[in-house]
Amino acid sequence: MKNVVLLGSTGSIGTSTAKVAEDLPEDIRLVGLAAGGNDALLAEQAKQFKPELISISSPGKAEGLRSKLDGILVASGEEGLIELATLPSADIVLIAIVGTAGLQPALAAIRAGKDIAVASKEILVIAGEIVMAEARKHGVNVLPVDSEHSAIFQCLDGRPPDSVRRLILTASGGPFRQTPLEDFAGITVKQALTHPSWVMGRKITIDSATMFNKGLEMIEARWLFNIPMPQLDVIVHPQSVVHSMVEFVDGSILSQLSTPDMCLPIQYALTWPSRAASERVQTDFAALGRLDFEAPDLAKFPALGQARRAGEVGGTLPAVLNAANEIAVDAFCDGHTSFVGIASMVTEVMDQHQVVEHPSLDEIIEADQWARETARDVVGLGQAIA
Repeated sequence: MKNVVLLGSTGSIGTSTAKVAEDLPEDIRLVGLAAGGNDALLAEQAKQFKPELISISSPGKAEGLRSKLDGILVASGEEGLIELATLPSADIVLIAIVGTAGLQPALAAIRAGKDIAVASKEILVIAGEIVMAEARKHGVNVLPVDSEHSAIFQCLDGRPPDSVRRLILTASGGPFRQTPLEDFAGITVKQALTHPSWVMGRKITIDSATMFNKGLEMIEARWLFNIPMPQLDVIVHPQSVVHSMVEFVDGSILSQLSTPDMCLPIQYALTWPSRAASERVQTDFAALGRLDFEAPDLAKFPALGQARRAGEVGGTLPAVLNAANEIAVDAFCDGHTSFVGIASMVTEVMDQHQVVEHPSLDEIIEADQWARETARDVVGLGQAIA
């Protein structure tokens, strides 16, 4: 039995984790839950799973939850996240908070001796060097939840980095894989929010459409598996059945395959090193018929080049890349820039940044804030698009 704290319980990863906990009541117990603003769903989850402690961003909503829930402690704000991350009964903390808000809870959990399962790419993108060093220092495991990194983790199965020639991350290609480059300027928010393979939140769906998410995953893999950026590749695989591959130094390639369902990598992270029986994911190869692969178009998807640059330079540049993109995605969704303007904004902010090598956590946070302010200045120069 694993006692699990789930940060981000009402988002897409959080609700999938709840399904896994329902499937495996003998293997997984949710002892802590945290949500951003969805107090109604958090209350339902608390009544179902009966955790020791829950937390929500708003102190006012926390007060409302206390009046509805008997026998469950209710916290709020950043303090609530830290309290959950260090809950004495927890064995593992699954971090599924969008953006950089999960970084401090992740470090708190590690320092309290908890394993962490990472669904928030930003944690390792902006502070991978610090997070992995802390994990080694405290003897805890950092387990991947992303389907691609879970696939690589399963294929590596403890093999050392010097046995690896390449890590090959697969990408669906998003909704615009076959869209001509000349049509990209006219892509709408509605079109960008329609993903061919996965059902996800707004931010990650836009990041999938630009392939920015795959760029973040490259940087994340660099830290998770201690593999240099030049040994990381991306291949487009529209069926999203091969979740990623590892090519070893002898030329052998291992891959992990299944129909796309986030419950599977979540379950593996929470039950590792065991495998728990589940009927939720079924794969019919005869029905699939074929598996296709193609190289990504770097002209259509410049985010891949931006991420490779940030990962190779390192220091504070990945934090700047991530923060600038968050502002750019919001600007696109709010009609202040075009789809192609997302990448242009990110490049402009990256070009202005003075990189700090081997930064402290304070320097990373400072770079993140600088990038957000600079990106807002950049988008403020443009006119809203009707």
